[in-house]
Amino acid sequence: MDLDLRKLRYFVAVAGTLHFGRAADELHIAQPVLSRQIRALEQDLGTPLLTRDSHGVVLTDAGTQLLTDAGPLLASAHAVRRRVTVAARGSQRIMVGFRAGIAVAPAVEQFAARHPDVLVDVQRMEWDDQASMLLDGRIDVGYVRLPMDEAGLRVAPLYTEPRVAVLPVGHRLAGREQITEADLAGEPLVWHADSSTQPTRRPHPNAGYVVRGVDETLEHVAAGRGISFLARSATVFYSHPNISYVPVLDLAPDQVCLAVAASRTSPVVDDFFAAAQATAEITAECGNYEMWQLGSGAVSKHG
Repeated sequence: MDLDLRKLRYFVAVAGTLHFGRAADELHIAQPVLSRQIRALEQDLGTPLLTRDSHGVVLTDAGTQLLTDAGPLLASAHAVRRRVTVAARGSQRIMVGFRAGIAVAPAVEQFAARHPDVLVDVQRMEWDDQASMLLDGRIDVGYVRLPMDEAGLRVAPLYTEPRVAVLPVGHRLAGREQITEADLAGEPLVWHADSSTQPTRRPHPNAGYVVRGVDETLEHVAAGRGISFLARSATVFYSHPNISYVPVLDLAPDQVCLAVAASRTSPVVDDFFAAAQATAEITAECGNYEMWQLGSGAVSKHG
């Protein structure tokens, strides 16, 4: 049985007023018509939704549940109608993917000035789904962090930013203003991919844990199972009470790039790509949060 959205809207009107006459006036239909539609809905669902007596109208338990579920369902139907209407007008929409810590707003603002009729939506990506989301069309253009599988993609560098060491708060180096790679020699590394993608030039024993994202990494590090590394700007998005972030002076920087599927041909996507490149410097500066206080050297951040 398919749920009739018109009957559902009628039910919501009655449930909102608990009065058939007022609901009929709001809906601009005759009260007997409204009553018949509500009875038909109850027959469709096989249960009473309202009780009617001399004191007025009261929702049954089933009616209360339907009212709770009706809001999102009607909103979704409205969204479908809106998207179809937008598509019929020839309007466009692009989806921009980004990794944590990367500011998308500067490019969106510049792009919107040229394409006010194009809706720009955004979605965060993890390290292991960057390429797949671009290749299968879930993302039109992405702010990615290397390394990643670049096969089938057009990738352009934007900027680099420092990385920090991710340490448990009880670590011997936690709270330092800055450290070097040599200070971390021999520490087991919690990393999300094979050793060839590690930013450090010094060998680290694998901590033996397979992690998909930053959240899992932080939990392993907080438990004392190893250390890790993270792009500096991303630390603002990931706070943890048992984690300390400490800058590593000689660690290879994080590379931020723009990426789009090589087979994708779209003037609108190309224009966003150009806007992102033109605002790269602003985007990079957005990573320089006050908490780092680079001038004073007080750059250690605790969750």
